[in-house]
Amino acid sequence: MSRGAEVLARAEGWLGTPYRHQASCKGAGTDCLGLLRGVWREVHGAEPTGIPAYTADWSEPQGREELLDAARQFLIPVAAGQEQPGDVLLFRMRPGAVAKHLGILARTGEAAAFIHAYCGHGVVLSPLSAPWRRKIAAIFRFP
Repeated sequence: MSRGAEVLARAEGWLGTPYRHQASCKGAGTDCLGLLRGVWREVHGAEPTGIPAYTADWSEPQGREELLDAARQFLIPVAAGQEQPGDVLLFRMRPGAVAKHLGILARTGEAAAFIHAYCGHGVVLSPLSAPWRRKIAAIFRFP
């Protein structure tokens, strides 16, 4: 099984987990970063670093790209158009804002979709629709 297929299979196991800010416990609660952290633990074992407490605004008031910087440190950048299932999608929720949401690509092509933990919905599979595509700030792959 390829690394991307493994990441996707692990992410699918989190579907239905309720949304809980700062949590990362399959079946009990997670946010979008917690989903990525949980999948990382299932693929690699221990997390590469501790995660400090964070607010829902993801350092927007300070304008710091903390999530993007962390992704660059621990994941492998992927060029747009080269993404594959299992890759990590990082989103800016509005133009000019810091990147503060992420998901795992489930399918490409016309039926493109991604798995993410979404406030009020939990871990879900969502279509990678045009509005979501416009929000992609960066794409990464698990090492």
